[in-house]
Amino acid sequence: MKNPTGTPRDWLPMKICIATDAWHPQINGVVTTLSQTAQTLQSWGHEVLLITPERFKTIPCPTYPEIRLSLITPAIVRNILADFSPHAVHIATEGPIGWMTRAACRQRDFAFTTSYHTRFPEYVRMRVPIPLTMSYAVVRKFHRAARRTMAAPTILNELESKAFTNLVPWSRGVDVDLFQPRQWQGEPIARPLFLYVGRVAVEKNLPAFLDLDLPGTKWVIGDGPALESMRRVYPEVYFTGAKKGVDLARHMAAADVFVFPSRTDTFGIVLLEAMACGVPVAAFPVTGPKYIVHEGTNGCLDTDLGAAALRALTVSRQHCRDFSTDHSWESCSRQFYENLAVNT
Repeated sequence: MKNPTGTPRDWLPMKICIATDAWHPQINGVVTTLSQTAQTLQSWGHEVLLITPERFKTIPCPTYPEIRLSLITPAIVRNILADFSPHAVHIATEGPIGWMTRAACRQRDFAFTTSYHTRFPEYVRMRVPIPLTMSYAVVRKFHRAARRTMAAPTILNELESKAFTNLVPWSRGVDVDLFQPRQWQGEPIARPLFLYVGRVAVEKNLPAFLDLDLPGTKWVIGDGPALESMRRVYPEVYFTGAKKGVDLARHMAAADVFVFPSRTDTFGIVLLEAMACGVPVAAFPVTGPKYIVHEGTNGCLDTDLGAAALRALTVSRQHCRDFSTDHSWESCSRQFYENLAVNT
């Protein structure tokens, strides 16, 4: 059925189901990746069914109420799949929808793929004292049933070292038409402007940025469970809350340096978005940034995040933009399509 030769628009149309617990109104890299992938597949003529929390009753996730957990059973998913009759099923997350879709596929003896987006065991550990060995055992079990597990190239070696199997690369992209250099039209800003965009949550390690003694101004764009406490602790920082679309792109392009304090992200789409706006990145030399940030070309890496942020002020904004244009969502979606397990 699948024909990965020629251009994507020459391929035979397929019915593709994508199951995910992460979905709008969440704003994060997983949702961006899945939204862009689904839209691109549809533009190529494929029919895409999304199984998301929008379909079900949900309850708030303990310690992270912005994330909703779906009340779902394998029987519900079996009925959805029976009605749609997909050629391929992809399970993107290890939440209730992911587990129930996995169970439904196994009951039907239906091959499927999964993807590893987030360091789920580490994030759980930050909130609940569950040993990493136990969490990783559960996550490995989840993915081991898949024909293939897609992961960002940045983390493949690490997952292999943790005994994950059937791994294949699935990179990420950026919308260079939305995220582009723009002139700031708002209120005057005390320069330089150092910016963070992303969830305001414990796993993002924000104090590593906000505690830095840097000249100028600090902005934080994003929402999350730690937003109000961060506002109280750092009254001198401008917390804008969540932003989307052109408004987000306009604020990102206003920055002089994008500071990324996370030590746990597996890729960091927001890094590509900043670069597409012509903004250099400062980050720790860890998974994700090490793959994307090239010292002195589109940003700076350093165990001293403040030193990286100050060095990044001298990086060419045009070089940042040039790097981002090589990362299209079309190429990422083609990689996703070629990784699918097709049932005939």
